[in-house]
Order: sequence, then structure tokens, then C-alpha cells
Amino acid sequence: MMRGLRTRLTAAGLDAWATVLPTACSGCGALDRALCSSCRLALLPAVHSVTRDDALVWAALSYEGVARHVIAAYKDGGRTDAAGALAAPLRAAIVAALAAVPRGNGGGIQLVTIPSSRLAWRLRGYHPVDALLHRAGLYPIPALAQRGESVDQVGLGRAARVANKSNSLVARHPLNGTRVILVDDIVTTGATLLEARRAVFAAGGIVVGLATLAQTRRRLPPSSSSGQTDRQIL
Repeated sequence: MMRGLRTRLTAAGLDAWATVLPTACSGCGALDRALCSSCRLALLPAVHSVTRDDALVWAALSYEGVARHVIAAYKDGGRTDAAGALAAPLRAAIVAALAAVPRGNGGGIQLVTIPSSRLAWRLRGYHPVDALLHRAGLYPIPALAQRGESVDQVGLGRAARVANKSNSLVARHPLNGTRVILVDDIVTTGATLLEARRAVFAAGGIVVGLATLAQTRRRLPPSSSSGQTDRQIL
């Protein structure tokens, strides 16, 4: 009974707020909701693993449909009102990555995110992944820095993405023996995460896991057989 009352009060509060500052759901465009209940359900984590080259990456969502709309709006549309709904699946992917780390290796594990470019920082004014981690009560260490200004990865093919990210990251300080889980928002070809892993290794760190909010499903080339796996077409 109390839960039902709280739900009705929450809905009433949202309705009242919508009359003052009208908005639309960033997932489906429904009026008067920052994120409607149906889209919130679509963002419940379904953690799964994917491979990018020799790396196993844990992802909570597939970058399509509602998830794609909400993440894009959060990253590039200023819709930070979706942060709470996106923080939970990202945390679930990190938990899966932690669970996959062999026991008995000793030492703690740090979270490391991919630093934003200077241009992205100026445009957004915040780091999307760090903000989600903070919302989830997690705090990464500032271990990596951009070596230069790479171009936006959107629209680039796999070879171009790899070339764009090659040697683009550097550790801020030695990471001798530090065990880390690399965390990013979206994995497509994996070029960014693989470059981050290289930079951590170069500084003496140990990457024990990789976690992302979402993964873009790889499309099979027209001539490929339906039996090919995600790893085989990379």
C-alpha cells in the first residue's frame, strides 16, 4: 500500500514539474517525462560479454533502440537527467568484470576511465562516464591523459578507428603493479579500450577487466556466412 502511494505521489510530482518545465522522454520522445517508465525498463541491465581482438569486454546494454537514444542524448544532448537510469547498468557491467577476475591475485582493483578530448570537455562541461560512476557511488582514478587531439570516432571504419587512437593515450604517472578495470561508455571496434590497455601496460599497470555501458553489435559483411562469430569478423 505504501509503495503504491509513493508511486502515485512520484507521478503527481512529475506531472506538476512538467507544467512548469515541459520536457520529453529522451528514449521515446513522450511528452512531460524526462524518462518514461517503459524506457526505464528498456534500460535494465542485460550484462553480456563480447570480444574485441583478444580482449573480453563486459557490456550491460546493446547500443540500439531506447538505449541508443538515451545514451546519445545524455552524451551529446545535455540530457543529464538520464544519469540515474544509466548509472545502474554501468555498475552492473563493472560488477561482472570484477566477478570474472581470478581470485587470490592479491591487491585492490582501481577503476580507470578514458579521458575526454579537450574539445569534448569544452562542449559538454563534464566527463560522461565519470559522472555515471559518481552517480553509482564509484570513483575512478585519473590514470590516463590524452596525448593529442584525436578526431571523433563516429563514422570511422575499424582501420581508421585504430589509426585514430594509436598512441593517443599516456599514463599520467607510473602504475607499477596497479590492477585496473578499464571503463568506457560504448564499445564498437574496441580501438579506444585497446589503446587504453596499451597505455596502462606501458606504465607498468595490469588490466584485469574491461567494462562498458553498451556495445554496438558488429554487422556481418554481405558475403559472410551466418555462422561467423563476432570475434571472427573483427
